[in-house]
Amino acid sequence: MVIIGGDAAGMSAASQARRLRNEDELEIVAFERGTFTSYSACGIPYWVGGEVDSRDELIARTPEEHRKRGIDLRLHTEVTEIDVDGRRVRTRTVDGAEGPSGPDGWTHFDKLVVATGARPVRPPFPGVDADGVHGVQSLTDGQSVLDDLAALERTDDGGRRTLRTVVVGAGYIGVEMSEALIRRGHRVTVLEQAEQPMSMLDPDMGALVREGMSGLGIEVVTGAAVREILTGADGRARAVVTDDGEYAADVVVLGIGVRPETSLARAAGLPVGESGGLLTDLGMRVLGQRDIWAGGDCVEVFDRVARRTRHLPLGTHANKHGQVIGTNAGGGYATFPGVVGTAVSKVCDLEIGRTGLLERQAAEAGLRYVTVTVESTSRAGYYPGAQAMHVKMLAEERTGRLLGTQIVGREGAGKRVDIAAVALTAGMTVEEMTGLDLGYAPPFSPVWDPVLVAARKAVSKVRARSGGGSA
Repeated sequence: MVIIGGDAAGMSAASQARRLRNEDELEIVAFERGTFTSYSACGIPYWVGGEVDSRDELIARTPEEHRKRGIDLRLHTEVTEIDVDGRRVRTRTVDGAEGPSGPDGWTHFDKLVVATGARPVRPPFPGVDADGVHGVQSLTDGQSVLDDLAALERTDDGGRRTLRTVVVGAGYIGVEMSEALIRRGHRVTVLEQAEQPMSMLDPDMGALVREGMSGLGIEVVTGAAVREILTGADGRARAVVTDDGEYAADVVVLGIGVRPETSLARAAGLPVGESGGLLTDLGMRVLGQRDIWAGGDCVEVFDRVARRTRHLPLGTHANKHGQVIGTNAGGGYATFPGVVGTAVSKVCDLEIGRTGLLERQAAEAGLRYVTVTVESTSRAGYYPGAQAMHVKMLAEERTGRLLGTQIVGREGAGKRVDIAAVALTAGMTVEEMTGLDLGYAPPFSPVWDPVLVAARKAVSKVRARSGGGSA
């Protein structure tokens, strides 16, 4: 069993297969071009911001731990070609030294797992590769950001400088990195090309995020397409240029998103979908292939609400994919039924959650829908510490089937989206949701939880559209 990629999906697959088959029954070889394995890329912003003390805390299992479990893990080894018909992969060591099979050597496989992840979007505008411009995809990237910040923060007299930092992109990584930088005491400007930050929310909910970020001292500039990063005489970034202005910067962080890393798979003739991710069946087996599986950020997953595949790069999915792949490759049986598109994030004390479809996604899927937005509180209104919370809900127009939910608020807002995620998975209507037996006590929720308040309002709107009166 040969595995390409040593992070969540690849090493979860290796570990699960090893649980089912010992070394005499199944040899497992994993190739990883980097230095680290099985780590949480999602934790990098919190490490940079100081909430996580060290890089090692983000590593779930080291290369040495994998090897002790009988997995032949080869670091700094890049797979450069997949020969599907010949059932082999070509490798080279990243530093140019001889690899396990020699320079440009071939390794045979009986079973192959493609877990090549995703690559960060790095637009080709001038200056994007200058010193002081950072992506945030790997632990090595995180260390580079930390080292750069630490060097610039120090003054000659032992004091600490406040830096001018610019974050390009206001998606999950951009928003989380803006929090990390504000926590370190720096001035932060976020440049976002879209109408509002967090394009994984509808614009009206993104506007609430913008308001919350501004209240934290973060300058958020929307409709700002970056054209160039200016550099100084030393070759280091000094400013970011958009159509409307120039923003001085000591450090620039790119948070523009990622795309599936499927160049190897494409060259090998393996099937990819509309967003460029590999296509698999429910067992994570690549379509048309008997002994090749794929998982993690390089695949497209089945959206159970929109009933189509799309690219949703999340560590939760990658680990589940790996479990399914390892079970099937190890001789067992498992399936991955798809996702409903759940994600949470935060910027300081502002929590953001979403699941299911946005308005534009529902329209693209050809669905007719109603929307409601409610403002409620995280606790009973009279209980100390109650915080405002906004919930937006989409429901199918005729059936009342829940289509999606977005939540922006503070304490307790983010994980409340899990209520809607379970309802989506179960195919519930908003009317069925109003009868959910949720936990209640004044310190945790109002008598009617904010999600159920939104569901009740959605029921009324669905009935009004169908001429059935109000709830």
